[in-house]
Amino acid sequence: MIFINFKTYEQGSGPKAITITKILEEVARETQVKIVPVVQIIDAEAVINSTTLEVWVQHVDPISYGPYTGWTLPEELVRIGIRGVFLNHSEHKFENWDDLVKAVARCKEVDLKTLVFAEDLKNFKKILSLGSTYVAYEPPELVGSVETSVSVEHADVVAQAAQLAKNRGIPLIVGAGIHSKDDVKKSLELGAVGVAVATDVVRAQDPKKELLDLVEGFR
Repeated sequence: MIFINFKTYEQGSGPKAITITKILEEVARETQVKIVPVVQIIDAEAVINSTTLEVWVQHVDPISYGPYTGWTLPEELVRIGIRGVFLNHSEHKFENWDDLVKAVARCKEVDLKTLVFAEDLKNFKKILSLGSTYVAYEPPELVGSVETSVSVEHADVVAQAAQLAKNRGIPLIVGAGIHSKDDVKKSLELGAVGVAVATDVVRAQDPKKELLDLVEGFR
């Protein structure tokens, strides 16, 4: 599977988010590889109404109904049809551990899937204890790289993370610098079940071409 993080890139915002999503759906249909658009909350409902793909968002807050101005309520994501959320991405980390614990718990309560990010092996081991749907290893220093990737620079860590995740029965996703079919293939060989990608697809001159290349890594 491939998670495509739209971030707040111009190419993945507003009407362009729908355009990118249609490309993802076309490739998913042609290749039978599961592709998940991970969109901005403000674009979520419009994207959901434009696709049959499972749509995720990039963050949710550990709250219930109440006086929480400017926060994102898990129940409302479920109401509009969101199926899952990223949590603790390096670009939107929780300030403290307790809030991350609460966020995962709240998502479980409302049946939202979760992908929780870890920046290193120490953090990864701790995050596994949360029992999220998926867990991701993504070293921040390689996020957005178009020259190298996590599967090249940290192959040994990916392999260790894969074994730890397997022991817990939680599927591993890897991200940071994934930009070729070889990166995807290597990630899977090391034990991951999928990858998280942003720049390589969303900011590409030809997103479909880039995505088709990544999908070849699953062959």
